[in-house]
Parts: sequence; C-alpha cells; structure tokens
Amino acid sequence: MGRRRQYCRQSCRQRAYEHRSSLRGTTIPENAVVLSAEEAAALSDRAFAVRCAAEDVATALDEEAPPGEVRQLVAQLTDLARDAERLR
Repeated sequence: MGRRRQYCRQSCRQRAYEHRSSLRGTTIPENAVVLSAEEAAALSDRAFAVRCAAEDVATALDEEAPPGEVRQLVAQLTDLARDAERLR
C-alpha cells in the first residue's frame, strides 16, 4: 500500500541526500557524473584502445586476413569494450 519505495535501503537514501546536498549552490546538474582527472584520463585511454582495436579489425578485413586472425582481433576488441564500460 502507499507509494513504492524509491531507495532499496536507508543507506542508499542517505547517499542520495548527501549527493544532493553537496551539489546545492553549484551549477553542477543533479544528474551529472563527476570524475576525477585520473578517472577521466583512464576512461579516455580505454576508449582510445577500443577505437584502435576496431581499426585493427577493419584493416584485417580489408586485407582479407585469415578467419582465425580476425576472430582473435574481434575477441580482443570485445574484451577492451567490456573493460571500457566500467567507469571506476
């Protein structure tokens, strides 16, 4: 009965309150994701690695590389993309 719960636990509710409070009086939007310079650089590096791996796959296909080599490059691309998904 009543409203559905917005937070799974009291600790999640507390973290959300702390987040909102820390942004009060700033121009940072409430739904913004804030990364440290180190985290932003690591994310950029991972994105660059994914792009390079994708270019390697495209080059291998253009050069009609053997299927085993292409499969290996695609597996590497998939691993790098999976790693790039994480923010922290």
